[in-house]
Order: sequence, then structure tokens, then C-alpha cells
Amino acid sequence: MQPAATILHDLLDTKLDVRFDWAKQWLLGTATLTVRPHFYPQNQLVLDAKGFDVKNVRLVNGGKEKNLTYTYDKKKLTIALDRTYSRTELCQVRIQYVAKPNELEVGGSAAITQDKGLYFINPLGTDKTKPRQLWTQGETEGNSCWFPTIDRPNQRMTQEVSLTVEAGQKTLSNGLLVSSRKNNDGTRTDTWKQSLPHAPYLAMLAVGDFAVISDTWRGKPVDYYVDAKFSNTARAVFGNTPQMLDYFSKKLGVDFPWEKYTQVAVHDFVSGAMENTTAVTFEQSLVQFSPRELADVGYDAESTVAHELFHHWFGDYVTTESWANLPLNESFADYSELLWAEHKYGADAADLVQQQKLGRYLEEAQSKREPLIRYRYAKQEDMFDRHSYDKGGRVLHMLRNYVGDEAFFASLNRYLTQNKFSTSEIAKLRIAFEETTGEDLMWFFDQWFMQRGHPELKVTHSFANGQVSMRVQQLQDSTFTPVYRLPVTVTVWANNQPTDHRITITKADQTFRLSSAQRPSLVKFDSQAQLLAEIEEERTQDELMYQYTHAKGYLQRYEAVTQLKVKSAELPVSALLRTALNDPFWAVRQAAVQALRRYKGPEGNAVRQDLQQVALKDKNSQVRATALNALASLPNENYASAFLTALNDSSYRVVSAGIQALAKTPTADSQEKIAAMQESRNAEVLTSIATYYSLNGSSNEQYQWFMRRLPDVSDADLYRSYLPDFATFMLRMPPIEREKGIQRLESLARTAPSTFVRLGAYRGLSILASSMPALKATLQDIRSKEKDEQVKAYYAMMQ
Repeated sequence: MQPAATILHDLLDTKLDVRFDWAKQWLLGTATLTVRPHFYPQNQLVLDAKGFDVKNVRLVNGGKEKNLTYTYDKKKLTIALDRTYSRTELCQVRIQYVAKPNELEVGGSAAITQDKGLYFINPLGTDKTKPRQLWTQGETEGNSCWFPTIDRPNQRMTQEVSLTVEAGQKTLSNGLLVSSRKNNDGTRTDTWKQSLPHAPYLAMLAVGDFAVISDTWRGKPVDYYVDAKFSNTARAVFGNTPQMLDYFSKKLGVDFPWEKYTQVAVHDFVSGAMENTTAVTFEQSLVQFSPRELADVGYDAESTVAHELFHHWFGDYVTTESWANLPLNESFADYSELLWAEHKYGADAADLVQQQKLGRYLEEAQSKREPLIRYRYAKQEDMFDRHSYDKGGRVLHMLRNYVGDEAFFASLNRYLTQNKFSTSEIAKLRIAFEETTGEDLMWFFDQWFMQRGHPELKVTHSFANGQVSMRVQQLQDSTFTPVYRLPVTVTVWANNQPTDHRITITKADQTFRLSSAQRPSLVKFDSQAQLLAEIEEERTQDELMYQYTHAKGYLQRYEAVTQLKVKSAELPVSALLRTALNDPFWAVRQAAVQALRRYKGPEGNAVRQDLQQVALKDKNSQVRATALNALASLPNENYASAFLTALNDSSYRVVSAGIQALAKTPTADSQEKIAAMQESRNAEVLTSIATYYSLNGSSNEQYQWFMRRLPDVSDADLYRSYLPDFATFMLRMPPIEREKGIQRLESLARTAPSTFVRLGAYRGLSILASSMPALKATLQDIRSKEKDEQVKAYYAMMQ
């Protein structure tokens, strides 16, 4: 059971005075905490403080200080106060300490890979590939690794942080920079003050040699901190922030409440991004791009910017009272990605977000089904899953669809206004909607927030005597999942006119009769595509073709294209797919390209010409790259000229697709052209070259290239392709020349901090073991000494 922690004290204010020992990777700090008993009188104060050297603890009273006794077990600091304090009395304690995060036992999760709170990046400056930086990551309970606090989401504090740094370094923390003082020893002390209360996990620091690009919104500072070499492209990534601030403020009816809004990109961040109040941290690879890379960024970076900004209402302004209620933070932030896409780019773009998010939840649901609000978990990090994010966002989309736009945003305004600068739980959200709409919504919140699973529907229909009979079966296991109440729209198309029917499913097997003057051309269940469900809907080929040309929205057109794929050899279908290659929305064009992969129908020449045109001229780089892959799939054809042309494309993604295609069908001059690109810094191009060499290379120069570029490849790419490709390449090298590569793989498999890298190196060694049986003993030894249970499970699956 994981209830909200008992609140013995309210943490009102934190003042920190810190400096850093870069060589030892320590933080030397003085923390002054102002607290008061929450309700009952208290004579001791218990703080979270992980792995500190505590120097002293003093009571501060009217400018005077006196020592307090304490006990400390390296996790909890228990302070005996000088007397018993009532709930009307403030108590201030000052703690001098040294934080040593690198001496902590490191934990983490898939979403937040480490939990040691404070991170020194390249502290001695020995790594020439990255700058020296320092940053923090507080969620869920990491901030107590660098300052003493009550590390719970149901606390709120104001704060003031003074950072003493080298003169050339820039600093960032929550709130406003209220002073910057040069010191006699050549250092500088910056003081940042957060005057509005927020949860301790939202406190942050960042120190580094950042370029700062400044913007404003309604007179408030809006700044972007990036590596200097990305200063010219920072606005391309972050530049919509003022528009987002304006849109979300107006949509919610609550103006952005904080003093400033800053976004900082850091190296080696342990999560994707973090919504620290007024000072959001991003993993640099998500938001720092060269001018040429910007062509391939798409919506991902912008959606992350929207996500973290929306947290400043849902998560920072109103905060989950316990990690069990995390969807009150993350579901809303997730849904903001759809809201911004809808506002900025239109309905099709929003539908694409809906599709991608639903797909990710359903993928996770194959092995995990939990209630959104859950009070039982092994550790709080387990809450950071596709349920809290993707499923929660889809539930909010259904709620919006059910109550209507005006009521939805009015309810959010009520929720935010009633709970501002405080904590919340799911009942408060429900009550805000019920008070706004006047409707009992317990049924909705119970089935979607409090119970696990989702509907699995089978939909069939027939027509007779002026009626459409639609049968809807709920096939999910009702032992663990409810029989859902599902309000949904069914659209009947007759005589080229759509008629919407609003029905409510309440039974496991239910038939609805809908009037229609003539046999419909199409009957479309959930025509608004808003249900969070797996739906098997019976339609004929003619109905699907009609759906593409008549039904509204990206999701309807996409569904028709993908379901018609199996009939692509039939002339009417291939004609429709060729038409879809010119669809106004890029994701439909991409789906049509994929549907024409390995095409063997009667329009062979026309299809091939169309695909070549798309590969060379489509305005979307992702569609061009997909078309190159489709051309490479066509049997007994040579599209070398298209693949070679792709190597000069403005998009790295298209260049990468060209290299991948040439890897399977190399030309006489392709290797020379690819060798000319082998110093590329782009990740997609780099991994594609590795694939090309794995299939076509054999020279010592290429061997050295694999070894030399290893540090430039991300952990995920090392696992996915680079290390297995390196091993495949080595199979063509003489055994005696493989030794250095094998040693490198073995070292990574045994000692790499990243589980991805260890797994990728193990995969590489497994490939080599097919021709080097002696490596089987090495693999067995690696398995026997691996301590991570998840990695060991993967090893077992690889055998």
C-alpha cells in the first residue's frame, strides 16, 4: 500500500547556499529551512537527506543560533528541536553538509534512469566531445540527494538558492535572478529566488557554459539555454514558447502564474525532460539540432516543449498529492501535445498524435494493465509508464468529447482555480467536472481512472427494411476489466450524406437499430475516433474505399489505406492508393507508400514511377525516406540512381534511407560516396553507414572507423544496430585481426554503465560466436556475473 505520506511538518521555505568541488564531484551546502507543525505539536523534525556528511545542525532564532542534537542514518536526518512547537509557530533550522551523490547506490526506472539527484558532466574537462556541466533531477525523490528537505509531492515551499561558481559559468535555478556578486577569489555568486510555493521535487540547478537566447511573454522573461554551437537554431525549436504560453493561458482561463519561463538543454540527462518550475531541463539530443537536422525534427521536439510547459499548470501549480495520483500531472501534460497540435497544425495533426499515443498504450497493455490511479506499486517510479501518460491523455480526450469543449475547459479552470498552489487527488478533478456540468460522472471516473484495462470491441452491421442493425460486443475479460459504458458516435452514409447517431453502449453484447432510407454506402462506428479501445470493425472493400474518399479526418483515411493494403494487387485499390500518394496530409501519403511495398499488381510500371516521384519530390522528408525503403523492397528492380540521388538530399533521414538501400544493392561507386560521409555527426547517417559496412565492408580502414566512432553513438543506437553491425562486419575480417574489436565488445558487455550498451555488446559477441565457438564460454561468464535482473532476462531470451 502506498498512501500519501503523513504530514508532520509543513515545509514553508528553503534557502540554500552552495558551491561545488568539481574534482571530487561534491556539493558543499548550507540549507536554512523554515517549517511549522502541520497540526499536532512536534518536538522533532525529520528530513530526507541521502548520503550526506552532516557538519552541524543549528536552530536559528532572532539572528541567534544554537546547536541542535540529531541522528542520521544516511537517509533520514532526525533533529531534536529545542522545545515543542505548535502549528502556529515557525521553526527555522540551518544545516551545513556535504552532498556526495556519486557515493550513493544508484537506482532508477525506464522513465528516469538514475535517481542520485545531482550530476557532474565531464567535471575535469577531459572529454573533448562535451562541455563541463552540472545539473539536477529531482523527480521523484532525488532532490534530497543534494539538499535536506521533506521530499514528498504533498509539500510546498518557496526557495532562495545562492550558487557560487567559476566566473565564466552561467547558472540557472527556479524563479528570478535577484543578485549576482563577484567574489574576491575570482568566483561569482548568483542568487535565484522562487517566491511562489512549489513542491520540493521541482527545485533545480544547472551550471555550465551556456548560450542564452532571450524572449519575452507579457513582460516575463522567456529564455533558452543551449550549447553555444546551437544558439542559431534554438529559436527554431523553442521559438513557439511565447505562443504556447498565450494559447494555454487563454484556453485554461488561468494565466501562466510563474515569474519566468526558462528552458535548458543539458548533456547526458537521465530523462527526456523535466518540468522544474520556471526552469525546464531537456536532454540535449531532443532539442539541439544543426540547421540541416531541423528538416527531420517534425513535431517531437515541439510536443515535448508543450508537454513541459503545460505541467506548469498541471503538476507545478496544482500538484499530485501522492505518486499514486501521478496521472493528474502526466495525463494532462500528455494531452497538451494533442491540444497544441490541434491549435497550431490542425485536426489531422492532432489525430496523428492521438493515434501514436493510443498505439503506445496498447503496446504496453499487452503485458501490463493497471488502473490509472493505483495505490499499490513496488516503487513510485513504476507510475511513470504508458498508462499515466498515453492512456491518461486518451481518457481526457474522451472526457472532452463527452462533456463538450466549453464544459471541458470550464471544468479545468474550476479545478485549477480551486486547487492552486496546493495538492490534489482524482476526486477533486471529478468534483470540478461535476460542479461545472451538473452531471454525476462517477461512472466515467470509476471505469477509466480506477479500473484496469480497456474495451475490446467487435462491431458488425447489416441493413434491412430501412434500418441498420449494428451489433457491438465487448470481448474483454470482465473478470478483471469492467463492462464499459461507452457513449459513441456512429455515422451512416446514405446517398452521399452523413447522418450522425449518438449511442451509448452499456452491455457486453448489444444491438442498435439506426434508420436509413436506403442501403448505406458506409456505416462507421466511432466516427470521431475518440474511444480508447481495440476495435474490430467489419467493412467490405467498397466500404473502405468509400471511407477514404468521404469520411472526415486523418484517422479515417489512414485506416482505409492500411486495411486496403492486403488488396493492393486489385486495380481499384491500387488506383486509390496511388491517389493517396497525393493526400494533403503527409502521414496518409506515408501510409500509402507503405501499402505499396512489394507491389505485384497490374499497375507495376505506374506504381514504380509514382514511388520514384515521391522519393525524389515529396515535401516531407519522412515520406521521401519511406518511399526509398519501398523502392528497395521491389524485387528484381534497380533503383540505384534514386538511391544515389538521395545521398545529396537536404534531409539526413533521406540520406540515411539511401545508404540503407544501397547496403542491400551496392553500386560500383556507392562505397566511395559513402566513405566521403563517414565523419558525419548525424546519428541516422552514422548508424546507416555502419549497416552498409556490415554488409559490404572488409577493409582495415573501416574496422578502425567502427572503433573510432563508438563514442559518438547513443546508447540506444549501440544496442539497436551499431554493435551488432560491428560484429557482423568483423565476421569478414581474419580472426587474428578481430581481437581488439572483441576485447572492446567484451569490456562493454561487462562494464558499460548503460544496460542498453551491455545488451548491444552481448548481441555482438553472440553474432561472432557463430564462427568463434570459444566465445561461448565468454558469453556464459558474462551472463553469470551480470547483476541486473532485467538484463539477465534478456540474455536468457537471446540464447
